[in-house]
Amino acid sequence: MRLFAVSDLHLGHEANREAMDDIRARPDDWLILAGDVAEKNDHIRFAFEHFGRKFKRLAWVPGNHELWTRPGTKIARGVDRYEELVSLAREYDVLTPEDAYPVLDLTDGPVRLCPLFLLYDYSFRPDDIRLEDAVAWARESGVLCSDEFFLSPRPFSSRGEWCRARVETTRTRLDALDDDLPTVLVSHWPLRRDVARTPRVPRFSIWCGTVETEEWHRRYRARAVVSGHIHIPSSRLIDGVRFEEVSFGYPKQWQGRRPHPDLAVREIVPE
Repeated sequence: MRLFAVSDLHLGHEANREAMDDIRARPDDWLILAGDVAEKNDHIRFAFEHFGRKFKRLAWVPGNHELWTRPGTKIARGVDRYEELVSLAREYDVLTPEDAYPVLDLTDGPVRLCPLFLLYDYSFRPDDIRLEDAVAWARESGVLCSDEFFLSPRPFSSRGEWCRARVETTRTRLDALDDDLPTVLVSHWPLRRDVARTPRVPRFSIWCGTVETEEWHRRYRARAVVSGHIHIPSSRLIDGVRFEEVSFGYPKQWQGRRPHPDLAVREIVPE
């Protein structure tokens, strides 16, 4: 079997939903959906049903868009929203960050697949910018992430506090792994600051991860690290580890940079 990944499908856009028909079936292989599948549950269900028919099994991690809740709506917020999404995924037997990390027997050997939900804490900022000034510093360049309005951290006091709790919980689980198998670490937000660079909007980096995970690729024997969020697909080696940014993107992005939607689906740790 093989392992594939794609993120940032943004299925609220009709053109993106239509493009999913062009992603070919791989019934013997797994697919990672690395966050920002959609904002509405109906579109998330569409993804789980559509790709569940095309792949042997799906693994999913949330992005910020899945966690968005608009003021005045009755939808669950914060941790309750995340738990609602986990329950939705389990209806379709989709692997989530709350499930045991499975061992996959890939064509070139076994790996442990580790879906992670970590968020961000504004630490991807210059050393001379204080935490409390980070958002204002980003706004000086005309950048403001919609998370500031739509991503509730309830019951935590801030997204940074929620991030710290997620990092601590996840680190404990990873430290408890009792074998030396290589891992595939999957997070919507990049694990390293150098992977989170967005040249056109460099100050957007504060919404892209946490420095607490900078060394996790080495600490947890990663064969590959999969992420999305920044909408700049790339594949690079860092310390001998493959870092794969697998964003599909908004229609105006993918329609202009790839000849066929299926090319967005990236094989992870190929032979």
